Amino acid sequence: MQTMMKDKLKVRMLLSREEMGRAAAADCAARLRELLAQQEYVNMIFAAAPSQNETLAALVAAPDIDWTRVRAFHMDEYVGLATGAPQTFGTYLREHIFGLLPFAAVHYLQPDAPDAKAECARYGELLETYPADICCLGIGENGHIAFNDPGVADFDDPKPVKIATLDEVCRMQQVHDGCFPTLEAVPKRAMTLTIPSLVRAKYMFCSVPGKSKRVAIRRTLTEPITADCPATILRRHPHAILYCDRDSSLGL
Repeated sequence: MQTMMKDKLKVRMLLSREEMGRAAAADCAARLRELLAQQEYVNMIFAAAPSQNETLAALVAAPDIDWTRVRAFHMDEYVGLATGAPQTFGTYLREHIFGLLPFAAVHYLQPDAPDAKAECARYGELLETYPADICCLGIGENGHIAFNDPGVADFDDPKPVKIATLDEVCRMQQVHDGCFPTLEAVPKRAMTLTIPSLVRAKYMFCSVPGKSKRVAIRRTLTEPITADCPATILRRHPHAILYCDRDSSLGL
């Protein structure tokens, strides 16, 4: 494993997706145990994407964690799909972690809520009540975190959760990931935690494997810290770690 620093962001480069996932999960689990020794409950935010598969699998297998004292959130959800539809992020997380561990509570964004703005407000109130301690996230092909795409991302966003219109690059990534058969099938709107809600987490563990993320990684580490590449905000966070595999970090 190679390690480098870019501003405040620690970058760890592993050879394979599996090694990356194990490293990210080991660091996250160690921090989680430390927090559980200091406080009654820990609040965690999770990303839902194939890039998180290895990290979540290793985290589920991590020993000596009292998950009954962990409250779980997720960072985004499509607008308009049915609850339980296979493409929803809630379904992904239920299958990969939420349904596999005895969390104190799992708070879902409802994709088919009758009023998406009201659902954003409800979820924002939960995040205010239970401030995030840990955020496990990824980076999109266009440099987004959650569904804060370029043009949508606001580093000073006044809302904790909002409705975002998804750009074509973001929607095409969902096709590349195998989540939808065609671009036309991908919803055009989603609910997303905003940038301030994400970086409010005390600790951030960011897993970004794969050749398709190589440009996003380079932009995250080399471009000015602006909303043109939303993931650059990680370089300002005091306790964020970015994990890459050989494919995503080639050329660094």
